[in-house]
Amino acid sequence: MNAPKRVKRAISGWVVLNKPYDMTSTQAVGKVCWLFGAAKAGHAGTLDPLATGILPIALGEATKAVPQVQNGSKVYRFAITWGRATTTDDTEGSVIAISDVRPDQAALEAVLPRFTGTVMQRPPIFSALKIDGKRAYDLARAGETVELAPREIAIDAIKLIEHSSERSVLEVTCGKGTYVRSLARDIGEASGTRGYVSMLHRAAVGPFHDADAVTIDQLEALDGAVRDALLKPVWSGFVDLPEIRLDARQATAVRYGNNVLLTGAGSPINVDECWASFKGKVLATGWVEFGQFRPKRIFN
Repeated sequence: MNAPKRVKRAISGWVVLNKPYDMTSTQAVGKVCWLFGAAKAGHAGTLDPLATGILPIALGEATKAVPQVQNGSKVYRFAITWGRATTTDDTEGSVIAISDVRPDQAALEAVLPRFTGTVMQRPPIFSALKIDGKRAYDLARAGETVELAPREIAIDAIKLIEHSSERSVLEVTCGKGTYVRSLARDIGEASGTRGYVSMLHRAAVGPFHDADAVTIDQLEALDGAVRDALLKPVWSGFVDLPEIRLDARQATAVRYGNNVLLTGAGSPINVDECWASFKGKVLATGWVEFGQFRPKRIFN
């Protein structure tokens, strides 16, 4: 006899998952979606299977906030193993170059400022970027030559956490589109040697940090009501944006996609990006122009 089909719920909020090692981001979303019985789910920024750390998983209406979270600043802790380069710039690839040079701490710290600010970075050939409609990693696995043009990225800070002759641990704060595997490769080359990522942990994505995170094991150990209580509200994805609080009349207009004039002392005149709320709940994202809130995306 077939088991009854599980009823999916219209549940909304954020699960700040500490993704385990050797699990894809898609697998993690699927597992969380199943545990919560959610009708809709997505994530804000892919993590490699061999990486651990913050994977913000959006359920229900929170999926509409994925672009804002995904565009937020990210913090990674990573280890560079010195003396080898690999095809994938991490532990999965084959060794393609060897160097006997090992940078000392002073030499490494002298190189790091070159990689802060707005810099050009060549993505790893084993990446999800598309070339003529095909994923770069599919072409690379098929043995084809893959050439990816350097791209402009923003790196706010890099600091050295630990150092030895064989392995160094660093922390980087960076913007969207930064490949840590490429960063490790380039730091190695700038230091006169070779290197690859042997450990990668994402410690923050936008407003979500390690301190917010839960594991799949923790979620599995809880019953439904307690698990639901761990969900962060949809608006938690917007804490880095200005909040526009609306009254009942304004809220009704915004729900229908209409612009509303903001009144009262201190009302903003122009805001590039913000979110509107009514009684603590998200109504819409949008912007303010000439004193009017203009909705871009409506939340139910």
